[in-house]
Amino acid sequence: MTGEVVIDLVGLQSLMDTLRGQGFTVLGPTVRDGAIVPAPVTNVDELPRGWGDEQDGAHYRLRRRDDDALFGYAAGAQSWKPVLFPAEQLLSRVRRTESGTAPEAIGDAAGRYGSPPYALLGVRSCDLHAIGIHDEVLLGRATADPHYAAERQDAFIVSVACSDPGGTCFCVSMGTGPRPDNGFDLSLTELTTDGDERRLLVEVGSERGLELLAVVPHTSATTDDLASSARITEVASGRMGRSLDTAGIKDLLYAAAESPRWDDVASRCLACGNCTMVCPTCFCTSVEDHTDLTGHVAERSRVWDSCFTGDFSHLHGGSVRGSLAARYRQWATHKLASWEDQFGMSGCVGCGRCVTWCPAAIDITEEAAAIRAESHVQPHDVGGA
Repeated sequence: MTGEVVIDLVGLQSLMDTLRGQGFTVLGPTVRDGAIVPAPVTNVDELPRGWGDEQDGAHYRLRRRDDDALFGYAAGAQSWKPVLFPAEQLLSRVRRTESGTAPEAIGDAAGRYGSPPYALLGVRSCDLHAIGIHDEVLLGRATADPHYAAERQDAFIVSVACSDPGGTCFCVSMGTGPRPDNGFDLSLTELTTDGDERRLLVEVGSERGLELLAVVPHTSATTDDLASSARITEVASGRMGRSLDTAGIKDLLYAAAESPRWDDVASRCLACGNCTMVCPTCFCTSVEDHTDLTGHVAERSRVWDSCFTGDFSHLHGGSVRGSLAARYRQWATHKLASWEDQFGMSGCVGCGRCVTWCPAAIDITEEAAAIRAESHVQPHDVGGA
């Protein structure tokens, strides 16, 4: 919408202050309990300056960088999903009174990060695409989710181009990164500098982003700045830790419903549900009812659920997917195949969190590749015939 500009840390602080002055709860990446997670921020010093990470199957560690980069890490331990789609959402509360029962006004649900509207600072391209998927799934259908709509309403998004992908990242394979392409109000690229000064290239993605930038100290981007930004993205694209061949993957997985590979995965899977909890696009929920010890207050909450639990597909005759093999097949096939039939897009954005946080290091890219390899094996190649 306008030419790119450059801001320094003073400009970034001004951006944060302006958002807060406009009534936004500003959330950004912070270091907490050995991980990088979203949390309320008021100062640039609260960002993970000088921190990077190491990610691989069942492995996540923070590491000190040799510079003061603010966004020099890969995908955070958790996406922005808990902000806009909380793990627990209070739906109703009823209190017993002398004359019967009466509903109460609902306060903040457990685990809320603050009060909307939110300004999300540091959204990676993979997570930006995940928010777009939730917008389609939870807002774009005939009946919108009113709770998601309330959290999402007026949210201001400041995305960040990824410069240091992790060992489990494969956003390039999914066409979702590493450079944000749409869905943001402002997008940052942290430029490499020779000294301690941090400089960020800013791209405008909306009218209100342009209005905000007008009151933030900035300078025009030079040709060198633009070239440096493009080079950072190009290098990051070539450093993906994983890759996934998506050619014909929907038909491939549909045809592999009886593959023995699902049993192989099941022999390793713990059914812990970690993959669904950290996935930025999973949106399955259940409803729980609670009564306090006095019996005077009853609450109903919506909570995240997982297709890996035995009760998730339970009907009157028992669980539809009673085996771990069936549950993993359902999850992987839904992400990479049937999601397309339902919503016209893939359900995977290549963030790699499901690989990083699986205690058994089960890798969706590896399993998809194994299924593809099986499809090329002819009957006469099996059993030595």
